[in-house]
Amino acid sequence: MKTIPKDKQLILFDGVCNLCNNSVLYVIKRDKKNKFLFAPLQSEIGEHLIKKFDVDTSKVDSIILYNPSKDSITYKSLAALNVAKHLGFPTNLLVVFYIIPNVIRNWVYDFIARNRYKWFGRKDACMIPTPELKAKFID
Repeated sequence: MKTIPKDKQLILFDGVCNLCNNSVLYVIKRDKKNKFLFAPLQSEIGEHLIKKFDVDTSKVDSIILYNPSKDSITYKSLAALNVAKHLGFPTNLLVVFYIIPNVIRNWVYDFIARNRYKWFGRKDACMIPTPELKAKFID
């Protein structure tokens, strides 16, 4: 398994989810400081981190943010906001949602996550990055 540089963070995402794949492309486009790497939850490193942190994938199945410098994870709305704060204007303005209690943010997050396949569809297999994006992905 590949190691993740301490100055990066790894976004684990649902590799067959159209919303998740589009979100990854959105982050890549706005990650001007080259802060993030990506891997599907279904990948070897995804499965390793899920096991390491004992993540219940029946409750968390759409985004996990791994910070190797702290050897910690965040997930759901907190992970999304932690990603947004590192992206440029206007996306970084989403941090105002930190003031909303986590339980409310995660309720909204879970509602969207539960319906993501119905609303946005799903792929038969994980996204294969283009050659120019390959360096951003860990498999």
